[in-house]
Amino acid sequence: MGINTMHFLFNLSLLMILFFIFILLNKRVGSILLHKRAGLFYFVSSLILCFLFSNPIQSEYVVDLRIIPFLLGGLYLRCSPILGFLVVFFRAFHGIDVGFFIAVVFYTVFSFFIWYISPWFLKLTSNIRILISTGITLLISVAILFIALKTMPSDQLLDLFIAYLIIPPLGVAVISFLIEIGEKNQQLHQQLIIEEKMAAVEQMGAAISHEIRNPLTTAIGFIELLEQGSIDNSKRTEYLSIIKDDLDSAESIIQDYLTFSKPIIEPIEELDIQKELTQIIKLLHPLANYHSVKISTDFSTLVTIQGDKSKFHQCFINIMKNSIESMPNGGALLIKTLATQKKVIIFIQDTGAGLSKEQIKRIGEPHYSTKGAKGTGLSMMVAYSILHAMRGTIEVQSEIGKGTIFQFHFKLHKLR
Repeated sequence: MGINTMHFLFNLSLLMILFFIFILLNKRVGSILLHKRAGLFYFVSSLILCFLFSNPIQSEYVVDLRIIPFLLGGLYLRCSPILGFLVVFFRAFHGIDVGFFIAVVFYTVFSFFIWYISPWFLKLTSNIRILISTGITLLISVAILFIALKTMPSDQLLDLFIAYLIIPPLGVAVISFLIEIGEKNQQLHQQLIIEEKMAAVEQMGAAISHEIRNPLTTAIGFIELLEQGSIDNSKRTEYLSIIKDDLDSAESIIQDYLTFSKPIIEPIEELDIQKELTQIIKLLHPLANYHSVKISTDFSTLVTIQGDKSKFHQCFINIMKNSIESMPNGGALLIKTLATQKKVIIFIQDTGAGLSKEQIKRIGEPHYSTKGAKGTGLSMMVAYSILHAMRGTIEVQSEIGKGTIFQFHFKLHKLR
């Protein structure tokens, strides 16, 4: 293997390593078209790398793989004038000689040619783009080889053929292939996000329809009865009361969905955790008694957090209500608080049926409920949304048949 071939292979390996570093640092799977600044940085860095490890074959000629970043950057990012200027600028450091003036003419003309065809190039299919970029590189390599054959000794012919006709086109083919993979992955990622959003909208629509249909159907039925003239005043008053209750229920459901979609935490006030949790427990005592659930507390410290009082109540009423309903045959519910130097932890532990790992992952998702067909998951959706708006976090530990422990973490405001 000749010295030029070895030098070009070394250059190509450096460009490949730099490209993989670019992909690893880029969280969006190396999308050059999406992150044009990052892509331009890669191609400029590649040019610098090529010139740092260039190989002077004669006093007036310097060879390297600068054509790879110049061509790919020009075709994919339409920045060939910038890259062409940089090529000429870096070449000047090797001397103002015949090779420099050849570079000025070539990269001036070719920069505008690549800039002109770049929009057309980007409209082509992935495979065609790879073929065209590789073909252009091959043509340029043939032209450079033709010039090199006139200046190099005949014993280096095989080395020159391999170095110019194989390595540059191969490098462009490989890197352009990796670029195309990155773009396809980005497109698939965006498509997946859109599909997930559409699925969430569909689930939300199904949940709203399911929840609101029941009270509206009841209200419509009683309105039809009111249309009959034979109903006495006492029955009319009773029916109107039922209709009002059902419409209030429908309005409450709509308000819950609005809270889930965009919970507004205002006004921000100082909340005494022990006081607020005690009030919530009092509200839930009738439901706990109905299910034969004993509620106990362990408030070890008096602490405060900042948040919206009504939203805080709504969040923990939903959570505790679900815990109580998970124990239809009786059980125990423990509410515990713990404070560290920076945060407050609220524990809600029940002795209910417990949750599987799959159920834990899906808690809080739209239209998902551990109650099966009897629920829509609305209460947990709202609770999780409020918790997120208050900048709290949640951890869930559970075991089938033994119960569930919810841990809520809030930023500590002050100790009392």
